[in-house]
Amino acid sequence: YQWKGPFYFIQGADPQFGLMKAWTHGDTNNGDDEWGEEIKLAEQAVQAINKLNPKPKFFVLCGDLVHGMPGSRWKKNQEQDLKDVLKNTDQDIPLVFVSGNHDIGNTPTRETIDEYCKNWGDDYFSFWVGGVFFLVLNSQLYFDSSKCPELRQAQDAWLDEQLAVAADQKCKHIIVFQHIPLFLSKPDEDHDYFNLDKSVRQEIMEKFHKAGIRAVFSGHYHRNAGGSYKGLEMVVSSAIGCQLGQDTHGLRVVVVTEEKVVHRYYSLTELGSHGIEKELLDLLAEQK
Repeated sequence: YQWKGPFYFIQGADPQFGLMKAWTHGDTNNGDDEWGEEIKLAEQAVQAINKLNPKPKFFVLCGDLVHGMPGSRWKKNQEQDLKDVLKNTDQDIPLVFVSGNHDIGNTPTRETIDEYCKNWGDDYFSFWVGGVFFLVLNSQLYFDSSKCPELRQAQDAWLDEQLAVAADQKCKHIIVFQHIPLFLSKPDEDHDYFNLDKSVRQEIMEKFHKAGIRAVFSGHYHRNAGGSYKGLEMVVSSAIGCQLGQDTHGLRVVVVTEEKVVHRYYSLTELGSHGIEKELLDLLAEQK
Protein backbone atom coordinates (compact mmCIF):
# COMPACT_ATOMS: atom_id res chain seq x y z
CA TYR A 1 0.00 0.00 0.00
CA GLN A 2 2.96 2.33 0.54
CA TRP A 3 4.42 4.55 -2.15
CA LYS A 4 8.03 3.44 -2.70
CA GLY A 5 9.02 5.58 -5.65
CA PRO A 6 8.44 5.45 -9.43
CA PHE A 7 8.08 2.14 -11.27
CA TYR A 8 6.86 0.92 -14.63
CA PHE A 9 4.91 -1.93 -16.17
CA ILE A 10 4.35 -3.28 -19.67
CA GLN A 11 0.94 -3.39 -21.31
CA GLY A 12 0.24 -5.60 -24.31
CA ALA A 13 -3.04 -6.52 -26.00
CA ASP A 14 -4.52 -8.92 -28.53
CA PRO A 15 -1.86 -11.54 -29.24
CA GLN A 16 -4.98 -13.22 -30.70
CA PHE A 17 -3.42 -16.40 -32.11
CA GLY A 18 -5.24 -17.22 -35.38
CA LEU A 19 -6.54 -13.80 -36.46
CA MET A 20 -3.82 -12.99 -39.01
CA LYS A 21 -4.71 -15.87 -41.31
CA ALA A 22 -8.46 -15.50 -40.67
CA TRP A 23 -8.25 -11.78 -41.51
CA THR A 24 -6.17 -12.30 -44.66
CA HIS A 25 -8.56 -15.00 -45.90
CA GLY A 26 -11.65 -12.98 -45.01
CA ASP A 27 -13.00 -15.82 -42.86
CA THR A 28 -12.90 -14.60 -39.27
CA ASN A 29 -15.18 -17.41 -38.07
CA ASN A 30 -13.28 -20.48 -39.26
CA GLY A 31 -10.09 -19.26 -40.90
CA ASP A 32 -7.96 -19.37 -37.75
CA ASP A 33 -6.30 -22.75 -38.29
CA GLU A 34 -2.74 -21.33 -38.45
CA TRP A 35 -1.00 -19.00 -36.03
CA GLY A 36 2.74 -19.44 -36.60
CA GLU A 37 3.10 -15.73 -37.31
CA GLU A 38 1.50 -14.80 -33.99
CA ILE A 39 3.70 -17.28 -32.09
CA LYS A 40 6.78 -15.49 -33.47
CA LEU A 41 5.41 -12.07 -32.48
CA ALA A 42 4.54 -13.24 -28.96
CA GLU A 43 8.03 -14.74 -28.61
CA GLN A 44 9.51 -11.43 -29.77
CA ALA A 45 7.42 -9.61 -27.15
CA VAL A 46 8.59 -11.92 -24.35
CA GLN A 47 12.24 -11.60 -25.44
CA ALA A 48 12.00 -7.80 -25.52
CA ILE A 49 10.46 -7.72 -22.02
CA ASN A 50 13.04 -10.13 -20.58
CA LYS A 51 15.90 -7.87 -21.73
CA LEU A 52 14.58 -4.75 -19.99
CA ASN A 53 16.61 -3.28 -17.15
CA PRO A 54 15.33 -2.37 -14.61
CA LYS A 55 12.61 -5.04 -14.81
CA PRO A 56 8.97 -4.03 -15.17
CA LYS A 57 6.75 -4.67 -12.10
CA PHE A 58 4.42 -6.80 -14.24
CA PHE A 59 3.27 -7.53 -17.79
CA VAL A 60 -0.47 -7.14 -18.40
CA LEU A 61 -2.21 -8.61 -21.47
CA CYS A 62 -5.45 -6.75 -22.15
CA GLY A 63 -7.55 -9.53 -23.67
CA ASP A 64 -8.12 -11.52 -26.85
CA LEU A 65 -5.36 -13.90 -25.91
CA VAL A 66 -6.39 -16.13 -28.83
CA HIS A 67 -8.76 -15.76 -31.75
CA GLY A 68 -10.89 -18.88 -31.28
CA MET A 69 -14.22 -18.10 -29.62
CA PRO A 70 -15.41 -20.38 -26.77
CA GLY A 71 -16.17 -23.84 -28.13
CA SER A 72 -14.44 -23.23 -31.46
CA ARG A 73 -12.23 -25.86 -33.05
CA TRP A 74 -8.73 -24.45 -32.52
CA LYS A 75 -9.16 -22.58 -29.26
CA LYS A 76 -7.48 -25.11 -26.95
CA ASN A 77 -4.45 -25.50 -29.23
CA GLN A 78 -4.12 -21.73 -29.58
CA GLU A 79 -4.27 -21.29 -25.80
CA GLN A 80 -1.69 -24.01 -25.19
CA ASP A 81 0.71 -22.46 -27.70
CA LEU A 82 0.32 -19.04 -26.09
CA LYS A 83 0.98 -20.51 -22.63
CA ASP A 84 4.11 -22.21 -23.99
CA VAL A 85 5.42 -18.85 -25.21
CA LEU A 86 4.48 -16.97 -22.02
CA LYS A 87 6.18 -19.58 -19.81
CA ASN A 88 9.47 -18.07 -20.98
CA THR A 89 8.71 -14.69 -19.40
CA ASP A 90 11.30 -13.87 -16.71
CA GLN A 91 10.13 -15.51 -13.45
CA ASP A 92 10.37 -12.16 -11.65
CA ILE A 93 7.83 -10.50 -13.95
CA PRO A 94 4.27 -11.47 -12.97
CA LEU A 95 1.72 -11.89 -15.77
CA VAL A 96 -1.69 -10.23 -15.46
CA PHE A 97 -4.50 -11.44 -17.75
CA VAL A 98 -7.59 -9.51 -18.80
CA SER A 99 -10.54 -11.26 -20.49
CA GLY A 100 -11.52 -10.19 -24.01
CA ASN A 101 -14.51 -10.95 -26.21
CA HIS A 102 -12.69 -13.82 -27.96
CA ASP A 103 -11.76 -15.30 -24.59
CA ILE A 104 -15.28 -15.46 -23.14
CA GLY A 105 -17.54 -14.70 -26.14
CA ASN A 106 -19.29 -11.53 -27.35
CA THR A 107 -22.23 -12.55 -25.17
CA PRO A 108 -20.55 -14.37 -22.30
CA THR A 109 -22.26 -17.01 -20.17
CA ARG A 110 -21.41 -18.34 -16.72
CA GLU A 111 -19.87 -21.39 -18.47
CA THR A 112 -17.59 -19.41 -20.80
CA ILE A 113 -16.44 -17.21 -17.91
CA ASP A 114 -15.81 -20.26 -15.66
CA GLU A 115 -13.77 -21.86 -18.42
CA TYR A 116 -11.70 -18.69 -18.82
CA CYS A 117 -11.11 -18.48 -15.05
CA LYS A 118 -9.88 -22.09 -14.96
CA ASN A 119 -7.43 -21.29 -17.74
CA TRP A 120 -6.18 -17.81 -16.99
CA GLY A 121 -7.34 -16.69 -13.54
CA ASP A 122 -10.17 -14.46 -12.30
CA ASP A 123 -12.09 -12.37 -14.82
CA TYR A 124 -11.96 -9.39 -12.46
CA PHE A 125 -9.71 -8.63 -9.49
CA SER A 126 -7.57 -5.93 -7.92
CA PHE A 127 -3.95 -5.70 -6.78
CA TRP A 128 -1.54 -3.18 -5.30
CA VAL A 129 1.93 -2.19 -6.44
CA GLY A 130 3.84 0.34 -4.34
CA GLY A 131 0.95 2.58 -3.32
CA VAL A 132 -0.90 2.27 -6.65
CA PHE A 133 -4.21 0.41 -6.87
CA PHE A 134 -4.91 -1.61 -10.04
CA LEU A 135 -8.31 -2.93 -11.12
CA VAL A 136 -8.83 -5.58 -13.80
CA LEU A 137 -12.40 -5.59 -15.18
CA ASN A 138 -14.41 -7.93 -17.37
CA SER A 139 -15.62 -5.46 -20.02
CA GLN A 140 -17.81 -8.07 -21.75
CA LEU A 141 -20.19 -7.77 -18.81
CA TYR A 142 -20.61 -4.10 -19.80
CA PHE A 143 -20.88 -4.95 -23.50
CA ASP A 144 -23.57 -7.66 -23.28
CA SER A 145 -24.47 -9.40 -20.03
CA SER A 146 -27.86 -10.62 -21.28
CA LYS A 147 -27.00 -14.28 -20.61
CA CYS A 148 -25.49 -13.68 -17.15
CA PRO A 149 -27.03 -10.50 -15.66
CA GLU A 150 -26.24 -11.67 -12.12
CA LEU A 151 -22.51 -11.70 -12.95
CA ARG A 152 -22.70 -8.12 -14.17
CA GLN A 153 -24.41 -7.13 -10.88
CA ALA A 154 -21.74 -8.98 -8.90
CA GLN A 155 -18.92 -7.15 -10.71
CA ASP A 156 -20.68 -3.79 -10.19
CA ALA A 157 -21.09 -4.41 -6.44
CA TRP A 158 -17.49 -5.59 -6.15
CA LEU A 159 -16.22 -2.52 -8.05
CA ASP A 160 -18.04 -0.15 -5.68
CA GLU A 161 -16.47 -1.94 -2.71
CA GLN A 162 -13.01 -1.74 -4.28
CA LEU A 163 -13.34 1.98 -4.98
CA ALA A 164 -14.37 2.52 -1.35
CA VAL A 165 -11.22 0.65 -0.22
CA ALA A 166 -9.09 2.77 -2.55
CA ALA A 167 -10.58 5.96 -1.08
CA ASP A 168 -9.81 4.77 2.47
CA GLN A 169 -6.25 3.81 1.64
CA LYS A 170 -5.40 7.18 0.08
CA CYS A 171 -3.61 5.46 -2.80
CA LYS A 172 -1.37 7.48 -5.14
CA HIS A 173 -3.23 6.48 -8.31
CA ILE A 174 -5.95 4.08 -9.42
CA ILE A 175 -5.42 2.45 -12.82
CA VAL A 176 -7.92 0.22 -14.66
CA PHE A 177 -7.34 -2.55 -17.23
CA GLN A 178 -10.15 -3.80 -19.47
CA HIS A 179 -10.36 -5.20 -22.99
CA ILE A 180 -12.99 -2.96 -24.64
CA PRO A 181 -12.24 0.77 -24.49
CA LEU A 182 -14.82 3.10 -22.96
CA PHE A 183 -14.31 5.22 -26.10
CA LEU A 184 -11.71 5.49 -28.87
CA SER A 185 -11.15 9.24 -29.07
CA LYS A 186 -14.13 11.21 -27.74
CA PRO A 187 -16.26 10.43 -24.66
CA ASP A 188 -19.47 11.19 -26.60
CA GLU A 189 -18.63 9.33 -29.83
CA ASP A 190 -21.23 6.94 -31.29
CA HIS A 191 -21.34 3.35 -30.07
CA ASP A 192 -19.92 0.65 -32.33
CA TYR A 193 -18.16 -2.73 -32.06
CA PHE A 194 -14.97 -1.17 -30.69
CA ASN A 195 -16.34 0.84 -27.74
CA LEU A 196 -19.02 0.58 -25.05
CA ASP A 197 -22.63 1.62 -25.40
CA LYS A 198 -23.09 5.34 -24.68
CA SER A 199 -25.34 5.03 -21.62
CA VAL A 200 -23.16 2.36 -19.97
CA ARG A 201 -20.05 4.34 -20.91
CA GLN A 202 -21.35 7.55 -19.36
CA GLU A 203 -22.17 5.78 -16.10
CA ILE A 204 -18.74 4.12 -15.89
CA MET A 205 -16.81 7.27 -16.86
CA GLU A 206 -18.62 9.27 -14.20
CA LYS A 207 -18.00 6.57 -11.57
CA PHE A 208 -14.30 6.42 -12.53
CA HIS A 209 -13.98 10.20 -12.55
CA LYS A 210 -15.57 10.52 -9.09
CA ALA A 211 -13.27 7.81 -7.73
CA GLY A 212 -10.25 9.72 -9.05
CA ILE A 213 -9.17 7.01 -11.48
CA ARG A 214 -6.18 8.25 -13.44
CA ALA A 215 -6.20 6.04 -16.54
CA VAL A 216 -7.92 3.12 -18.25
CA PHE A 217 -5.75 0.90 -20.47
CA SER A 218 -7.38 -1.35 -23.04
CA GLY A 219 -6.89 -3.13 -26.38
CA HIS A 220 -9.55 -4.57 -28.75
CA TYR A 221 -9.10 -1.96 -31.49
CA HIS A 222 -5.83 -3.34 -32.99
CA ARG A 223 -4.73 0.29 -33.45
CA ASN A 224 -3.49 2.96 -31.06
CA ALA A 225 -6.09 5.50 -29.98
CA GLY A 226 -7.36 7.32 -26.92
CA GLY A 227 -8.66 10.52 -25.38
CA SER A 228 -9.76 11.87 -22.03
CA TYR A 229 -12.85 12.56 -19.94
CA LYS A 230 -12.57 15.07 -17.07
CA GLY A 231 -8.96 14.16 -16.39
CA LEU A 232 -9.49 10.40 -16.83
CA GLU A 233 -7.22 9.20 -19.63
CA MET A 234 -8.46 6.46 -21.97
CA VAL A 235 -5.48 4.65 -23.52
CA VAL A 236 -6.12 2.22 -26.38
CA SER A 237 -3.08 0.11 -27.35
CA SER A 238 -2.57 -1.66 -30.64
CA ALA A 239 -2.01 -5.40 -30.86
CA ILE A 240 0.95 -7.67 -30.37
CA GLY A 241 -0.71 -9.71 -33.13
CA CYS A 242 -2.77 -8.70 -36.17
CA GLN A 243 -2.80 -4.96 -37.01
CA LEU A 244 -6.02 -3.50 -38.42
CA GLY A 245 -4.51 -0.04 -39.00
CA GLN A 246 -1.13 1.56 -39.67
CA ASP A 247 0.51 0.74 -36.32
CA THR A 248 3.25 -1.80 -35.74
CA HIS A 249 3.12 -4.93 -33.57
CA GLY A 250 4.08 -3.55 -30.20
CA LEU A 251 3.88 -3.04 -26.44
CA ARG A 252 3.24 -0.02 -24.24
CA VAL A 253 5.67 1.03 -21.53
CA VAL A 254 3.85 2.76 -18.65
CA VAL A 255 5.83 4.72 -16.06
CA VAL A 256 4.08 5.61 -12.80
CA THR A 257 5.52 8.53 -10.82
CA GLU A 258 4.14 10.21 -7.73
CA GLU A 259 2.43 12.89 -9.83
CA LYS A 260 1.57 11.22 -13.11
CA VAL A 261 1.25 8.21 -15.39
CA VAL A 262 3.39 8.51 -18.52
CA HIS A 263 3.31 5.99 -21.35
CA ARG A 264 4.69 5.28 -24.76
CA TYR A 265 3.97 2.65 -27.40
CA TYR A 266 7.02 0.86 -28.81
CA SER A 267 7.22 -1.49 -31.76
CA LEU A 268 8.47 -4.96 -30.72
CA THR A 269 11.63 -4.43 -32.79
CA GLU A 270 12.35 -1.04 -31.23
CA LEU A 271 11.79 -2.25 -27.65
CA GLY A 272 13.84 -5.40 -28.27
CA SER A 273 16.82 -3.62 -29.80
CA HIS A 274 16.94 -0.29 -27.95
CA GLY A 275 14.93 -0.83 -24.77
CA ILE A 276 13.26 2.10 -23.02
CA GLU A 277 14.33 5.61 -24.00
CA LYS A 278 16.34 7.81 -21.64
CA GLU A 279 13.46 10.23 -21.01
CA LEU A 280 11.34 7.49 -19.40
CA LEU A 281 14.30 5.95 -17.55
CA ASP A 282 15.03 9.38 -16.07
CA LEU A 283 11.51 9.48 -14.62
CA LEU A 284 12.21 6.17 -12.89
CA ALA A 285 15.46 7.49 -11.43
CA GLU A 286 13.77 10.55 -9.89
CA GLN A 287 12.67 10.75 -6.24
CA LYS A 288 14.58 7.58 -5.34
